[in-house]
Amino acid sequence: MALTTVNLNVVSAEEELFSGRIESLQITGSEGELGIMPGHAPLLTSLKPGMARIVKYGGEEEVLYLSGGMLEVQPNHVTVLADVATRVDDLDEQAALEAKQRAETHMNDHGDDVNYAEAAAELARAVAQLRVIQASKKK
Repeated sequence: MALTTVNLNVVSAEEELFSGRIESLQITGSEGELGIMPGHAPLLTSLKPGMARIVKYGGEEEVLYLSGGMLEVQPNHVTVLADVATRVDDLDEQAALEAKQRAETHMNDHGDDVNYAEAAAELARAVAQLRVIQASKKK
């Protein structure tokens, strides 16, 4: 008999955002997009800033923004340990646009005190938030 669901827990340092049975999970791993379905092979990978699209048991979807973290897949259980996780409804599009602009300005500042890695990380987080917001609007 084929598995139709797997248990998922999504937690951050602040709270547990999701716990329950799911049909699938789409998430951004360090090497690209991942689709996790029941019966997926065991996996441990880091996560990049991006979207976690959860299809709950019964077909209802939930979308979260993750700033990064770790994903562990076991035969009957999936765990997402997020640095920061936010429900899409709690994201502020204007704040993300402002953060993107700040990061771009900081990266284009050619002074000696520019920390490009920090600015690039801020830019990646802002762009990921905007992508999650726009993807949720298409639904």
